[in-house]
Amino acid sequence: MRKFNWKRLSVAAGLSFTLVAAGCGGGEESGEEGSEGGEQTTEETSEESGGESSEGGAAYGEELDYTITGIEPGAGVVQASENATEEYESLAGWEVETSSSGAMATALGEAFDNEEPIVVTGWSPHWKFEAYDLKYLEDPQGVFGEAEEIKTMVREGLEEDLPNAYTVLDQFEWSEDDMNSVMLEINEGATPEEAAENFVEENQDVVDTWTEGAEEVDGKEIELVYVEWDTEVASTNVVANVLTDLGFDVTITPLDNAVMWESVANGDVDGMVAAWLPATHGDLYEQHKDNLVDLGANLEGAKIGLVVPEYMDVDSIEDLDPAN
Repeated sequence: MRKFNWKRLSVAAGLSFTLVAAGCGGGEESGEEGSEGGEQTTEETSEESGGESSEGGAAYGEELDYTITGIEPGAGVVQASENATEEYESLAGWEVETSSSGAMATALGEAFDNEEPIVVTGWSPHWKFEAYDLKYLEDPQGVFGEAEEIKTMVREGLEEDLPNAYTVLDQFEWSEDDMNSVMLEINEGATPEEAAENFVEENQDVVDTWTEGAEEVDGKEIELVYVEWDTEVASTNVVANVLTDLGFDVTITPLDNAVMWESVANGDVDGMVAAWLPATHGDLYEQHKDNLVDLGANLEGAKIGLVVPEYMDVDSIEDLDPAN
């Protein structure tokens, strides 16, 4: 197995983090400026922006500076949100402000605590739906697609090189409730390793279905990669714990979306349980599918879209108001 140039990657990741941090700072500044200059009623805000109110409530565009709070650049939900700003007249003039999944969750929590409006790029499973009363905005034009699957992808030759690991990865499948339980425990303060270990100990019947037919090994090395979303932190750590219990020497490495797919397709790493399809990672799958082994869905019914707090008086993307 070829060694990936993680040193070069870490330099690029550091630069990416610096740019994201700068972008987040600018977003906060814009929010502060938007709150100055006197109070307005929700009706005045809607009329001045030219948008229609939702049953007499605010359409929120001006109050939000026509900004959707996003996650990492290149993520499928970000790309779909950018497409939505082109497809929906109600989102004309809106922008998707990219940052990270953690920064998005922080902004959402702060807005929720203050009962302020916010529109975020959302996906489920995610612990935020357990922590806050949220809703997806209806997507009548279908820009965000139907329900998705999270799939497992491995490098070519893994079945021959590491048959027992291949068996576990091929049989790994769990429910949204399973994943949410791990994510919630992490969000409440447990380390990903602790939450994964607890899940494995408490759900041995589920784990047994993953390990059926897999024999123990003596220190064979395996490397899994993932994008640092809460869902993938949970699933990758759980699989890593199961493989470790079988005797594997497991390394898990967080990467950007594109690099994650490329590293598996190139055979630099062994696999991932973090492939969102058909929409979120669709472009990356089409680019690399001929050099991957698709082991199928490990979770069904995943979803992406624009998410807002339940207290906001909008139900559809079309309820928002354009900037022009």
